[in-house]
Amino acid sequence: MRIHIATDHAGLDFSRTLQQHLSEAGHEVIDHGPRSYEPLDDYPSFCINAARAVVRDQRSGVEALGVVFGGSGNGEQIAANKVEGVRAALVWNDSTAELAREHNDANVISIGARQHTVEEAIAFIDRFIATPFPGEERHARRIAQLAEYETTGRIVGHDIE
Repeated sequence: MRIHIATDHAGLDFSRTLQQHLSEAGHEVIDHGPRSYEPLDDYPSFCINAARAVVRDQRSGVEALGVVFGGSGNGEQIAANKVEGVRAALVWNDSTAELAREHNDANVISIGARQHTVEEAIAFIDRFIATPFPGEERHARRIAQLAEYETTGRIVGHDIE
């Protein structure tokens, strides 16, 4: 599987360790930056580029997911979710990593590098990658409604005020 990774300065060490872990597990890892430590860097472009690459790969039939990091993971999740077709979830334990895939078919996860050990982050990512989206009707329906709103600003059959 292709894994797109992005971070800010707070997640740079995590990113390097996780890239090595994922490569050793047989994944193709694409690093969207940053390449060096810069305490005043701006994470949105890194995370948006990773998210865009996930969507581009998935739309072309390449199996791909994304992982973004920051101090808390909140801003990185928000940035990734600005990309049409991305469903980024903030993950803070094994259960949220699994549910992100099972219920939301998340294609990107965000992790707070200052909130977790690298071992915890590896466990979350491994769980996320290993968990398939089972496609239950209720979850697929909700995901379709989100995609519809994202592209049209409406959800057919539901009033949006």
